[in-house]
Amino acid sequence: MKSMEEMLAAAQKAAETIQQQMGDAQAKLDSLEVEGVAGGGLVRIRATAKGRILSVSIDDSLIVPDDKQMLEDLVTAAFNDARGKADRVAGEEMAKIQSGMGLPPGLDIPGFS
Repeated sequence: MKSMEEMLAAAQKAAETIQQQMGDAQAKLDSLEVEGVAGGGLVRIRATAKGRILSVSIDDSLIVPDDKQMLEDLVTAAFNDARGKADRVAGEEMAKIQSGMGLPPGLDIPGFS
C-alpha cells in the first residue's frame, strides 16, 4: 500500500499534468479558426475557437443604405454561426483532454464542458 506522502505526490503530479494540458488546450483554441456564414456566403465572420473575431467580410452587393436592417441581420446570423462553431470546436478539444484523464463519463469539471 502506498504511503500518504506517495499518494499526495501522485496527486500533485496529476494536478500539474492537468494544468499543463489545460494551458496547451487554451493555446490551441486560440490558433484554431472557424468561419460563420450567412446570406449564402455573402457575409462571413472568421473567429478563433475561443471566440475572438478575426475578420468580417461583407459582399459589396449587400451595402445598400436603404436596406441596413437586412445587413445587420446577416452580420448577426454570421456571428452566431461562428460562435456556435467555436463552441463546438472548444468542446471537442476539452473532451479530448478529459477523455485522456481516465475520468468517468459525465463528470462535470469546470473548463471541460
